[in-house]
Parts: sequence; structure tokens; C-alpha cells
Amino acid sequence: MAKKSAVNRNAMRERLAARDRSKRAALKAVVMDRERPVAERFEATLHLAELPRNGSAVRIRLRCALTGRSRGNYRKFKLSRNMLRDLANAGQIPGLVKASW
Repeated sequence: MAKKSAVNRNAMRERLAARDRSKRAALKAVVMDRERPVAERFEATLHLAELPRNGSAVRIRLRCALTGRSRGNYRKFKLSRNMLRDLANAGQIPGLVKASW
């Protein structure tokens, strides 16, 4: 089991990223638009820098939904490799079978 503080920190980052998503997208669109004047693009860059860094989507870490483990996760199942194996062997994940040939 991962530290509760790390799991809670990641959950806070997810909330902040969801809250700031539209604002960040609008500012990034202004920054990347080459047709706009340089001063306007620079102003948008400054506003983007003023937003909280934890509101950025790249700071969110993929964690296991059951244990909070940060390494070895499958995005499709949102589970770590250990939990995926345990649940698959117990028949808890529909359509997932152990390979044999």
C-alpha cells in the first residue's frame, strides 16, 4: 500500500487539473498562435505561469486504484501488475484469461 499522503497529493492534482483545464487550454492556444502579436502571446505566457503548477495535467501520476502503487500500472485497467494478476487469477476481470499455448 502506498503512502496516504502520496495518494492524496495525486488526487489533489487531479482535481486542480480538472478545474484549470479550460483556462490552460485557452492560454496555450493564444501562446501557440503565430498570427497574434508577440506582446499578446508573451502576456498569455505570463498568465499561464501564474497558474498553480499542480494544476498541470503532466504532474498527475498514474496510480493503482486499489493499492496506490505508482509503478507498473496498466492504463486500461487502472491497476498495478500485481493486483491485475491476482484479480485475473481469481476470475474477477471479465474477458481476461491467463495465456497458455
